[in-house]
Amino acid sequence: MRYLVIVTLLWALSFNFIGVFLANQVDSYFAVLTRVVIALALFLPITRFKGVSKGFMLGVAFCGAFQFGLTYLGLYLAFTYLTVAEVLLFTVLTPLHITLINDAFEGRFNPWAFVAAALAVMGAVIIRAEPVDAGYLTGFLLLQGANAAFALGMVSYKHLVKRYPQPLPLRNSFGYFFMGALLVVLPAWWLLGNKNAMPTTGLQWGILLWLGVLATALGQFWWNKGATQVSGGTLAVMNNATVPLGILINVLVWHSSFELWRFALGTALIVGSLWFAPSAKRYGTQGSKTCSHPPAGKSA
Repeated sequence: MRYLVIVTLLWALSFNFIGVFLANQVDSYFAVLTRVVIALALFLPITRFKGVSKGFMLGVAFCGAFQFGLTYLGLYLAFTYLTVAEVLLFTVLTPLHITLINDAFEGRFNPWAFVAAALAVMGAVIIRAEPVDAGYLTGFLLLQGANAAFALGMVSYKHLVKRYPQPLPLRNSFGYFFMGALLVVLPAWWLLGNKNAMPTTGLQWGILLWLGVLATALGQFWWNKGATQVSGGTLAVMNNATVPLGILINVLVWHSSFELWRFALGTALIVGSLWFAPSAKRYGTQGSKTCSHPPAGKSA
């Protein structure tokens, strides 16, 4: 759980950095590519190729291609059709994707996990809710595709670690994750990126370095490692924990305005949904159609 909390803080800060210093200034595809290249450069020297099953290698690369590559590709395409407020609103459905995909992996329906995810979604919607315009269906579908890709990659990694116990720490195999992401974001930048919108200031390069090292390299690794240690319900809920925290940082540092009642009520629902997560975990151990996996491998 501590890994998820730390990454929530990192991503809440990063969300503000992107919105203030990079959005509409630096090409989004280049920003994503830079993050992946930095993260891969950090993990590649400690990545081991001997003694690791090919199924695990390909599986982790698959997770990276979906959880980072396709997710961000869909996200940035959605901005073509949606306003920023609409994008923020529709991303809060991610916990429901996580819950349903995790239940599909385990061959059952977990009502407690679904309730926890639904409460987290309600809380985030209350905080972020903005009126939506007509004609947003294409953008909505693109964004739900991005949400589903993020959820699929995350849940797949959680189950992959259980299915393929590794003699090495997880950090020695996470480089495959960014290799998979690179296979998606490199051609995306080449085909869709704006080569004239490169970083022009030291601050912008510094933000990209922050995003590459902390939000992407350490953030993605810690988040996925944390995902292997908690229930599907807790994982779903934590995905919306960045909403109140990100808004609080934005208010305190950049003095943006917000409605206090909306923030308080939404945050209370998200925090309250964590009470359902232990029930979701207990439900999963009561012997319905849960999958039987060997214990997870040695962690970092």
